[in-house]
Amino acid sequence: MFKTRSSTPCLGICSTTYGDDVCKGCKRFVHEVINWNKYNTKEKEVVNSRLEEFKFLILKERFEILDLSVFENKLKENAINFNNALNPLTWIFDLLRAAGSQELDLTQFGIKALVTYNPKTIKDEINDELLKLSEAHHQRYFKKA
Repeated sequence: MFKTRSSTPCLGICSTTYGDDVCKGCKRFVHEVINWNKYNTKEKEVVNSRLEEFKFLILKERFEILDLSVFENKLKENAINFNNALNPLTWIFDLLRAAGSQELDLTQFGIKALVTYNPKTIKDEINDELLKLSEAHHQRYFKKA
């Protein structure tokens, strides 16, 4: 399925219904989740750009894409949901999320790890870091002191 910069980042595991200001699944703010279908294309792109920037910031220190065409083809071959309109480095997050705790041979995906990592915990570590960035951003711009 082709996605655009305005496609929903929803993962179907929303935590905003339980009172979270930032969804633990997609990392959107509660008001973005609630109003997503009312947003115009540009507003949706702004949200996805913020999430893309945070993912890129986290992943650029850990991974390098050696062969983009191999990476994209392997994601499609394995039916891994990713937004091809976003920076390809962010697709690594989607790959790790889809892999769960199973070990991956990243070289088969055209990816090189820049640091040693535990394949059983890396997804959660990146997810936690992404959530912290999103929560800090929300706190800074939306919480009254």
